[in-house]
Amino acid sequence: MKKFTFKGVLDGFRSSAPQPPRVDQEIVETLRPDHFTVAKTFRHGFPFQPTAVAFDPIQHLLALGTKSGSLRLLGRPGVDSHMQHETDAAVIQIQFLTNEGALVTATSDDSIHLWNFRQKKPEVVHSLKFQREKITYIHLPLQSKWLYVGTDKGNIHVVNIENFQLSGYVINWNKTIDPTRKTHPGAIVHLSDNPADSSKLLIGFNCGQLVLWDLRSRCAEIRWQATEGLLSVAWHHEGKQFVCSHSDGSLSTWQARQQSAKPFSISTPHAKPNKDGKLDPCKPIQKVEWKGLRTTGEAYLIFSGGLPHDTAGRAPSITVIHGKTTTVLEMEHNVVDFITLCESPWVSDFQDPYAIVVLLQNDLVVIDLLTPGFPCFENPYPMDIHESPVTCCTYFADCPSDLIPAFYSVGSRTQKRTGFSEREWPVDGGEWSPTSCSYNEIIITGHADGSVKFWDASAGTLQVLYKMKTAKVFEKPRTKSTECSGMDDDPFAIQLISLCPESRKLCIAGASSHIILFKFRKQEATNETWKLEIPVNYEHLEEGGEYSPDYEYPPRQTIKTEVASEAKEVGPLRVRTGLQKKPPGFQAYLVCISIGLHGEPSSQITALCINSSYRLVAYGTECSIVVVDTEQRVCVLNMMTPDLYGSADPYQRVPRSPKRLNETSNEDRCRSPTSDQVNGVCVSPTTAKASGQGAGSPRKPGPVKRSQSQGTRRLQKCFSTASYSSEATVDAPSPINSPTKSATSLGTPTHLTLSSAFLRAPEASSSSASPSPATSPRVPHHALTNSRQYCSFDKLDSSFSRSRSSSMSSLENISNESVQCLAFVDSYTRKSDSSPCPTLWVGTSLGSVLTVMITQPVSVEARLTTPVVLQPCGTIFRLKGTILTMSFLDCNGALIPYSYETWKDEKQEASKERSRWKVLQNYIETCSVEARPSISPTTTASTSAAEQFGDRQFAVLVSEKHARVVALPSQNCVYRQQLAETNFVVKSEIISLRDSICLVCYLSSGQLSAYTLPSLRPLIYMDFLPLADLSFQTSKQGIQGIVDPMLSIWGQQMFVNEDTDQIARTFCFSNRGHGLYLCSPTEMQKFTVSAEFCQSLNEMVGEMFLTREMPEPPKESFFRGLFGGGSRPLDREELFGESSGKASRSVAKHIPGPTLEGMNQRATSASSEVSRAHQMMVERGEKLGVLEERAERMRNEAESFSTSAHQLMLKYKDKKWYQL
Repeated sequence: MKKFTFKGVLDGFRSSAPQPPRVDQEIVETLRPDHFTVAKTFRHGFPFQPTAVAFDPIQHLLALGTKSGSLRLLGRPGVDSHMQHETDAAVIQIQFLTNEGALVTATSDDSIHLWNFRQKKPEVVHSLKFQREKITYIHLPLQSKWLYVGTDKGNIHVVNIENFQLSGYVINWNKTIDPTRKTHPGAIVHLSDNPADSSKLLIGFNCGQLVLWDLRSRCAEIRWQATEGLLSVAWHHEGKQFVCSHSDGSLSTWQARQQSAKPFSISTPHAKPNKDGKLDPCKPIQKVEWKGLRTTGEAYLIFSGGLPHDTAGRAPSITVIHGKTTTVLEMEHNVVDFITLCESPWVSDFQDPYAIVVLLQNDLVVIDLLTPGFPCFENPYPMDIHESPVTCCTYFADCPSDLIPAFYSVGSRTQKRTGFSEREWPVDGGEWSPTSCSYNEIIITGHADGSVKFWDASAGTLQVLYKMKTAKVFEKPRTKSTECSGMDDDPFAIQLISLCPESRKLCIAGASSHIILFKFRKQEATNETWKLEIPVNYEHLEEGGEYSPDYEYPPRQTIKTEVASEAKEVGPLRVRTGLQKKPPGFQAYLVCISIGLHGEPSSQITALCINSSYRLVAYGTECSIVVVDTEQRVCVLNMMTPDLYGSADPYQRVPRSPKRLNETSNEDRCRSPTSDQVNGVCVSPTTAKASGQGAGSPRKPGPVKRSQSQGTRRLQKCFSTASYSSEATVDAPSPINSPTKSATSLGTPTHLTLSSAFLRAPEASSSSASPSPATSPRVPHHALTNSRQYCSFDKLDSSFSRSRSSSMSSLENISNESVQCLAFVDSYTRKSDSSPCPTLWVGTSLGSVLTVMITQPVSVEARLTTPVVLQPCGTIFRLKGTILTMSFLDCNGALIPYSYETWKDEKQEASKERSRWKVLQNYIETCSVEARPSISPTTTASTSAAEQFGDRQFAVLVSEKHARVVALPSQNCVYRQQLAETNFVVKSEIISLRDSICLVCYLSSGQLSAYTLPSLRPLIYMDFLPLADLSFQTSKQGIQGIVDPMLSIWGQQMFVNEDTDQIARTFCFSNRGHGLYLCSPTEMQKFTVSAEFCQSLNEMVGEMFLTREMPEPPKESFFRGLFGGGSRPLDREELFGESSGKASRSVAKHIPGPTLEGMNQRATSASSEVSRAHQMMVERGEKLGVLEERAERMRNEAESFSTSAHQLMLKYKDKKWYQL
């Protein structure tokens, strides 16, 4: 007889219970941590807040320094390197070591740094930080290893750039000035050698004092004193004269070989005499350069600034004086610095200038000096990313191969730039060969002026392909409207971009609560733009009413729509009417505008999604969701976010006060008539209850008013001036059986779907009067009082979801819930589903994930006329934090691609209209939504269906705090992972990598993390980028202004809640491990998490340094050499070397670079290895010596034995045997 035990009973229970499938045993995850490496790859754009520029005349490389301490080295297109100092100190000056593959930078923290760019990744070799004085100017003579450093105290130090050691040779300010001078001369603003005699150093002080210092005799040879402050100095190549620029807009010329109290000449180029005969005051001339031309002998005098103060509207300028011709070149932005590009690097020769590089505050301009009129070169670098501020980015890696040629073809036809120089771009240093990349990359940027730019980002480059302006769709606004919240002065600003690359359909969301759908065409077209307005307004309840604590949220207000001619549009945008000529490319097809009436602002659009296969566009706002049928040009869903829950709303909503007529809430504005009313009576199943109401208990509804019309929407062709309206009425549904089952449908609203109450086009307009109360169908009371039941912990996370509002009271009571994430997919909505159907998944700011079922006609003809029906299904999952992304995997763990239509040219489509339509491959069920049974997820039927068919999909749901993998259709949570504890996720995405997929996240603490799918196993957690570095995109610029430590927590929360949305819009993850973010207002930084890509990264980077011969120095004239007028060679090593003594250690501190430290460590280890080898060799030598001694002794003994044997042989040689 079998013995019964407690363990056996438990085993029997376990075996009888259905076991969920072990997904980790079925799906093989191939990604490992060693497949990931986080690295920044390429930076594109214009350096933000530039401060300095330099040029290597032999290598033809350009260096730009910025206020944040970054450096950009630019050569030919493709040769671009970004470097960053360890500190964020501004770069004040750059000096190339001409043709040596190195440069020296001076920064605002009183440090100088030596950079080596002979390798592909430039590195700092040495640094020297001055302790007591501030660096104001540096000068490095050509082919010299001694660097002059001028300070704010007027002293000049000499640094050996080979080892960054200070020389004992110091030029003190008190030895340079006139002994009779009683005041300090100020900071050093200029240092340069005399081109004719390198032993003479010209020193300029900001007070106007000029000194020609003799390096050999260590004394001042000549002194001059200008009447105005000194800003810059430039030598004539003969070394006999130099010109100075001053703070009063004047230029003074001085003789270099004679001391005089007055300059040789003085002029104010742009000053004009006034009525009194005096010259008008002018702005300072910041910099001047004097370059000789060999062919004509006439010199170029080039300077910036110097324009009159009272010139209204005069832009910053560069002035070129050549002979008797003066040319003023106006610039669009302030001039930061400029440098003249010359053929010869020798300052003592004719330098033959051929171009001017002008560094502006927001642009880089190169002027051609060899072409009449001085035109500009066309900049091959992507320096115009910030032409209008970037507001959002979208990144497509591994996009369709025909997309880039299509964009380039239309972009080259529509964007023909003229007026540029025909000569080649002069900055052509380095070497770069385009590597054959197996995939294409496209970046789309949206801008504040409504423009959208398409960039080719393949193989490490960035080239603009195509640009379009969405503002052309609208009429020019007469006045700037600030009524729409969040728009400020940019009503056309692009906030969201959704592109279907395969069908080439583009949808953008703008700041004026508008979306525009574009279709791509290769040819120019003339047609109209359709407009769909959604002017929803609610009548508030009568004043004076008293309502119970069970007052319904949102209040059951009626919808009121006005005829187009009567509606008062408060939005700033009006679509252009009539036939419009549209250039090739993306052409506007449909415009949807959410219009607030009675002065009410529109809600901002927070999420956007397009599906070309469904022909639907969905967008979410701060309080609602809207779905538009792009084929029939109708709005098929316009519903408040709380209405999506049905009776399963888990939140306690704060009722809005009904006493103020003009303060309608955002939620009330966007209520859809398809869910709120039947024949004029509000009967929406939205029954979110206040706390204290029991499940299934009756609720006393608030007073209800009948609507004046049935949800009218206006859709009009823009060329028509007539207005159309459509009032749709629906019949009441069949009586609903009284619920008798114990389990009710989770969040499934009763079927009161108004399948015909759509926002129709003009041709489908009809009108019908609202029925009287007596004829209105009576709705069963239980339809409004479905109880809330949560059947599984997997579907509900009771943890707190943080509000996106900065109001502290919102932590307890929920008033707004925005839609943050949308996804179209063929999926399962109920446990009983045996096949997938088209659905829309909605993620909200409170961490809820809801589904909307889409019913579409299967036949091609029916899709053109039969309306699409959308019905909330009530499937609710809750996570902590805002929902960021949603993706779907098949049963093998592979990412389910979204359904799409392939693009075809419309001219070819005209004869094959039927072939345009693609029936969904996975759409099996043909029944309508109304015919589907409403079955609870916990009923026996659903369980048996799940057991019969099994799970065939996985939904990956990611919020700011958690990630979950839910099996479908069983709706069981099979995996979960906490992504952040004290911080939160700013951006997350499911990407493909190495023929697999993973979840990557960027956290507010600055780390990047990655997880396998579907098991959510952690792969990496690495430091990447502090969130504070991206705070320039936010309104608060961080929380530095908060002083009270107790308030810093709330300040951080406000910063988090309100400002990270904008950061997330410009932070992108894409396939193959690529990523992108806006690192400054003018630059984009690409990065990767793929170790495989990092290994091939070095091959994609161009070579900076090439071996080139130095041109021969100018030959000295025979007569100049005969009479001693030529330049005299200077032995700087003798002057500044060891013979000059040792410098004080307190002046500056030497900091070796990481490369030098590594070399020292390698040298130390190598020397120790050599010493050890030497010791072993010594020991071996000693052993060999002993062995040699033994061998010698054995040899001697052998010789002795041989001698004895020989003697013995001779002794007995002649004797007979008998004589022995």
